[in-house]
Amino acid sequence: MKNTPPGTMVHDTEAVIGALLRAGVIAAAAVVALGGVIYLLRHGSAAADYRIFHRQPPEFSDVGGIIGQVFSGRGRGMIQLGLLMLIATPVARVAFSVFAFARQKDRLYVAITLAVLSILIYSLLGR
Repeated sequence: MKNTPPGTMVHDTEAVIGALLRAGVIAAAAVVALGGVIYLLRHGSAAADYRIFHRQPPEFSDVGGIIGQVFSGRGRGMIQLGLLMLIATPVARVAFSVFAFARQKDRLYVAITLAVLSILIYSLLGR
């Protein structure tokens, strides 16, 4: 891309980011929908009891547990995985932006975007 006009690289980056966000949301929605169908097929006739609060089972409190539930074919695990994918989509956008700004040799935006990415990762992983 040595002879490309400066605006073209920015437009290409925006197009890739848009495609990344669309793909992430569509994939997350598909996983949630599939998990919902599986859950309803197995538990659709069960009556809900909202008088007593039932805490989230421990296997849904971390990524490893959710992945284990998905490989067990559980609908709730697939729904949780889809929600994790939905949360990861904007994080992936920020991570891609770091590389895009680095490719444009924009050090200020690389530093700012790395700071945002580190805050996002800390907030997701830190307790």
